[in-house]
Amino acid sequence: MKYQWLILALALVAGLFARHMMDSNDPTVANEPYYPMNYLESGTEVIDLFDPEDQRIRLVYFGYTQCPDICPTSLAVLSAALKAIPQQQRDNLWPIFISLDPTRDTADKTAQYAAYFDTTITGATGTEEQIKALADTYGVLYIKNKLDNSEIKYVLDHNSYFYFLKPSGELIKKLPHMANPTQLITMIPIITSSISK
Repeated sequence: MKYQWLILALALVAGLFARHMMDSNDPTVANEPYYPMNYLESGTEVIDLFDPEDQRIRLVYFGYTQCPDICPTSLAVLSAALKAIPQQQRDNLWPIFISLDPTRDTADKTAQYAAYFDTTITGATGTEEQIKALADTYGVLYIKNKLDNSEIKYVLDHNSYFYFLKPSGELIKKLPHMANPTQLITMIPIITSSISK
């Protein structure tokens, strides 16, 4: 009888070992550690999107650095709006560009891309899981479309909105893509003045 228990124990250990080996060789099994969606990377820094100590209103735009037209236009509009508003309003605002393409957009690349439009725009990225969680939270739709015979391999089709968020991450308002900064310039003082600091 004791040998039966020994055989069962050995079989169990062998089974667990085999499962571990299969999982470790299976590319669909995530080996990446879990990070909350609000802790993102920008350049060499880690930022907390929902930092309660930072009471600025977040003005977030989701895109990617290899976007051919919509993202550059939107970031240029954001830059123009930031330059047009008074410094006091700028001080109450945290403009952030979040990449939907963490595979290609490193923390350094995303930060540099955002800073090209305005040095006050934080360019941030995270893991695939973090970006998906943020996108799902705010209704950001994006899909990868492969490009045959192209050096860039694929593009991301995505909707284009500016998201005003409270420091807690709660959505205040979202504005659709626009060709000029007038709507942003009008909305920024209304939103920043309506939030108790």
